[in-house]
Amino acid sequence: MSPSYDVIVIGLGGMGSAAAHHLSARGARVLGLEKFGPVHDRGSSHGGSRITRQSYFEDPAYVPLLLRAYELYEDLARATGREIAILGGGVMVGRPDSRTVAGSLRSARQWDLPHEMLDAKEIRRRFPTLTPDDDEVALYERKAGLLRPENTVAAHLQLATRQGAELRFEEPVLRWEPYRDGVRVHTAENTCTAARLVICPGAWAPGLLADLGVPFTVERQVMYWFQPRGGTGPFVPERHPIYVWEDAAGVQVYGFPAIDGPGLGAKVAFFRKGRATTPETIDRTVREDEVRDMAGHVSRHIPDLPGTFLKAATCMYTTTPDEHFVIARHPDHPESVTVACGFSGHGFKFVPVVGEILADLALTGSTAHPIGLFDPARLAAAPAGGARP
Repeated sequence: MSPSYDVIVIGLGGMGSAAAHHLSARGARVLGLEKFGPVHDRGSSHGGSRITRQSYFEDPAYVPLLLRAYELYEDLARATGREIAILGGGVMVGRPDSRTVAGSLRSARQWDLPHEMLDAKEIRRRFPTLTPDDDEVALYERKAGLLRPENTVAAHLQLATRQGAELRFEEPVLRWEPYRDGVRVHTAENTCTAARLVICPGAWAPGLLADLGVPFTVERQVMYWFQPRGGTGPFVPERHPIYVWEDAAGVQVYGFPAIDGPGLGAKVAFFRKGRATTPETIDRTVREDEVRDMAGHVSRHIPDLPGTFLKAATCMYTTTPDEHFVIARHPDHPESVTVACGFSGHGFKFVPVVGEILADLALTGSTAHPIGLFDPARLAAAPAGGARP
């Protein structure tokens, strides 16, 4: 007879590991299935750091979820003893009418978030590593900072296991289907049944959730580490903030302080400058011309950063046409299946609260968190790569 669980979670990366924790914390019998090993680097939850911020330029609707996520970061660190967040402050830089600055200011004002507006002279004074143009400004947020993605995933897996969840790694899911009053999941090794299914497939969403009708685009992205000219001293968290920097052409770069020691440099990347790929065909080799492009771009405003190239790593964004998430009960199987996908390159900061939302939806059918923006019905007829509404 097939083993039976209350909830099966497909995918144990950022969102799935959090879901497994929150479900098992509520007493559910949980089976977690992961294609790769624990805390792997094949998807979108690796790279040593992820930015977190509350003055959210993407949409003010995200702010309540961020406020809850910040509470859950603290809970996670306290429960596991792991470093989860380093909140050393951050700047959103660009011209005043740029999406990065204007959107951040809109969210800060709407939700009464603590912030400061800095002109170019003040940016240079406070943060000597940064050299903005005279017509650029920044929104400074003291509570911005970074998350440790590998630690976050490991912490959620640790708690899920402690709470009795069964987690299986190196066991790819082949397909899933409705079964009696629940679902049946076929893996490369087993067939399992459960009353509920939570699917957190990351870049594998186009295959596992093709029936959603959402035109996901999977994009190859590159993260770069440089050893700054003169060393990392000026780039430590106490002196150098996290940043999102939008230039006059709308190109966004984001980066971090040096958090891993004097010889391991500081990380920087383009926010959206990827190319379409699939998890099976992604090119994980980073070419010299890509490194030169990154170094040339960032040197305009952080001239000491690209001193010596150290390393690069690839990851994947799974992007929806409007760059908002998909978090919902499955429209064709609302009683038994919940989905979380399409995080569009800005989802990791929400990991703990998404886990809480998924536990709500799977166990009770609803959540008090505001997730109306994430209904997949808005995208079912949208063309791939369509414009943001």
